[in-house]
Amino acid sequence: MKFSFKILLSMIIVMALSLGFSGYYFVNYVFETSLEREVGQALDENSILSFAFETAALSVPAKYSVMPDTTVEEIASNLEKSGQGSGRLLRISGEEKNILYASDGFDINDELLAQTDESVKTYQVVQSEDKYYIHTGTAVTALNRVLYLETMRDVSDVFRERTMGFSLYRRVMFIMLVAGTVIMHFISSFLTKPVRLLTKATKRMSAGDYSYRAKQVSQDELGQLTSDFNSMAETLEQNIEKLEEEIKAREEFMGDFAHELKTPLTAIIGYADMLRSHKLDEEQSLMSANYIYTEGKRLEAMSFRLLDIIVAGKKEAHLQTTSVEAFFEYLKDMYTANPDMKFSFQYEQGEVTVEVNLIKTVLVNLIDNACKASEKGSKIEVNGYSLEEGYRFSVKDYGIGIPEEEQRKITKAFYMVDKSRARSHNGAGLGLALCVEILKIHDSELEIESETGKGSCFSFVIKNDAQQDSISEKEETKDEV
Repeated sequence: MKFSFKILLSMIIVMALSLGFSGYYFVNYVFETSLEREVGQALDENSILSFAFETAALSVPAKYSVMPDTTVEEIASNLEKSGQGSGRLLRISGEEKNILYASDGFDINDELLAQTDESVKTYQVVQSEDKYYIHTGTAVTALNRVLYLETMRDVSDVFRERTMGFSLYRRVMFIMLVAGTVIMHFISSFLTKPVRLLTKATKRMSAGDYSYRAKQVSQDELGQLTSDFNSMAETLEQNIEKLEEEIKAREEFMGDFAHELKTPLTAIIGYADMLRSHKLDEEQSLMSANYIYTEGKRLEAMSFRLLDIIVAGKKEAHLQTTSVEAFFEYLKDMYTANPDMKFSFQYEQGEVTVEVNLIKTVLVNLIDNACKASEKGSKIEVNGYSLEEGYRFSVKDYGIGIPEEEQRKITKAFYMVDKSRARSHNGAGLGLALCVEILKIHDSELEIESETGKGSCFSFVIKNDAQQDSISEKEETKDEV
């Protein structure tokens, strides 16, 4: 059963019970009030008749010391005639409660009479055939006799009004239930509209339409639920897009990796087969061996870089504080012997909290890339200086530069702007990807500034621990190699 139907059914049940109980109480209250009024009037009428009977008894001739039964009947007959048309009946009984006079139709049992005495006035509501009466009884003292006067007042109209009231209320209640059902149907549909919209949204999303959003139609709790659902859907869509991008990147990575393996392996197998199946002179043999060695070294370098990326992606840095000077001394010692480039090392004294070997790997990769992008004899600047937020390292070259549209791609594995130039230097397009992974461990990122034909500058910032270390006195050191 739909939620809106449950609400509708619940409201109908509540309304039917409410109308039923309230209608019964109202009609019954009106009936009891009317009946109570009739009872009061019947008792008052009984008192009036008793007084009239006693008054009439005073006119009995003095020769009677006790009122004779014939006189009682005569007085009772006169009292009955005076009330003709009022629907009133009466009955007179003697001391022994024997019937002396009774109106036609007064055939009620003697139960009430038996309960009546000189000190007790009684009444009861009785039904005779299809009519209802208020039966009253009281004692009357007249001329040395104690008589019992009973009256019956017709109150059938009160009971008919109650029956008509219940009948009318049932019709009114039925009309109200029908009208209320229609109104509550629209109300329940309106209240459950957010739920239906959310259901539609979940079905669309389960079918793969992650961009679909539920329409918010209210500002209440259901409206807030819709807003939270849309926020969840937004997050889910972003995560799915991210996963799809990662899957696509992995597929591209595997394709590039297979391609990068295929090229050197083809050369190695080709030249090895030439050496195996042909008699070559010394120059051709040396050339073939050189190709095999060069491509083998490129495969070795690519394997090591891949291993470094995998390790860096899973590794947690073991940080230690070290001086910046140690990094630059290490780089100077490594590249001083390189006669093909002019290196400039310029830095400010300071300390950084890093994993030393990993940051050395980043700097070496950046310098190697700068060498590959530069012509022989070009200048490469390696700089370091303090900032408020930390310490910045940068490597600048004046080589071929990187087109703007390529700058966002070069940190991907196996991506090379100039493949022929990279392969001539045994490059596999993995150095910058490794740098990015290492810098992620240090809560840093690689910044690239480049212009085609004018060179490139790669830099990153090692942040201070909670920004609390004051920058030491700046001492600038310059070395030209």
